[in-house]
Amino acid sequence: MRSMDFYPKAAMERAMKVQEVILRAMAKKITWWQAAEIIGISDRHMRRWRERYEEFGFRGLFDRRRGKPSPKKVPLAVVERVLGLYRDQYFDLNLRHFHEKLASQHQIGLSYSWVKGVLQGGGLVARGRKRGVHRKRRPRRPLPGMLLHIDGSRHRWFQDQRWYDLLVILDDATSEIYYAQLVEEESTLTAMAALQEVVQRKGVFCALYSDRGSHFWLTPKAGEAVDPHRLTQVGRALRELGISMIPAYSPQARGRSERNFGTWQGRLPQELRLARCTTLEQANRFLREHYIAEFNRRFQVAAAERGSAFVPCRHRDLRRVFSLQFERTVNRDNTISLQNLTLQIERVKWRGTLAGCTVTAHQHLDGTLSLTYGPHCLGRYDAAGVPLTAQASTELSRGRGTAPFPCNPIPHPTQTARAQL
Repeated sequence: MRSMDFYPKAAMERAMKVQEVILRAMAKKITWWQAAEIIGISDRHMRRWRERYEEFGFRGLFDRRRGKPSPKKVPLAVVERVLGLYRDQYFDLNLRHFHEKLASQHQIGLSYSWVKGVLQGGGLVARGRKRGVHRKRRPRRPLPGMLLHIDGSRHRWFQDQRWYDLLVILDDATSEIYYAQLVEEESTLTAMAALQEVVQRKGVFCALYSDRGSHFWLTPKAGEAVDPHRLTQVGRALRELGISMIPAYSPQARGRSERNFGTWQGRLPQELRLARCTTLEQANRFLREHYIAEFNRRFQVAAAERGSAFVPCRHRDLRRVFSLQFERTVNRDNTISLQNLTLQIERVKWRGTLAGCTVTAHQHLDGTLSLTYGPHCLGRYDAAGVPLTAQASTELSRGRGTAPFPCNPIPHPTQTARAQL
């Protein structure tokens, strides 16, 4: 009989469990069929173990086949012959063809799966890709405004050497395009501009579906789950509006927007050529004034139910929500430092000094700056840090001055804002 050290720990634990159950059955604590149920074997197998335990004791509960060669084991000489035949004579045959040759030409009647496994194990044949899981198409949301997709597609939209990103926001329920803009590169600023325009025109929606780009999510390790507690600037703005965010973990998960971009890439470059659009400004004007409406007429579908999930935006200042926000501590001279600029805070009536207080600096999408302390606005500044006049500040807050991104923007200030970052 083999030493007990020959068996692994898992086999020892199972044998001890089986012995305990057999002893309880022998003591009439349980019946033998109950013992079989506990161990998970048939009544006949239970009788065999009972007989082996009575004859050999505890050692009789171990698998006696352990350490013995399988009677179906292929001889080593046959393995070497199969590998040699494929390597020297049949190296350019596929697996099925080679398996047929083994049987017809060399009288080696091995199974196809065994031949495939030994060739892959020997490194003579590459392992095939695993089959994907069965997927089902996700049904659309029943109402517009319940779920919006945002995504960008990098392509040669002008059919030359220039690459640009097309940023699109579409509704999951109807595939209606709410926003389409060509930009130099998809970023936090361009995403905020797109979302601000949609909220201004349509209202607040329920959820946003996006990829795991760094301007939407923070991912501690590449390829792993996002961190829902550490918000990006986009995540913080949407949380202020009560909009939830949903990350996509594969291109297949974004199938609706990916198929939509296939349509864009197959049509928009030709439309831009026919319209003689050669610059971003001309292309975005063409999108805004003509093509988005035409695209929606062609590809928009009816929602499953009547109504809309959009609600009016009751927030007072969308410019402040859709801005880059940074916390700063006020110096003793009532100044703060922001991006190599020194912003002076003027005296306020409701507090003697703001030194030591933590204020929020806002970098708006048009490049202007502002400072807030709770509900109080401490000042507005241009891109160089020069305080704006009261009239200019009022016009900006009401949207009558140099608007950050109007609902129908012609120029796109991404490059200017990026240079200031």
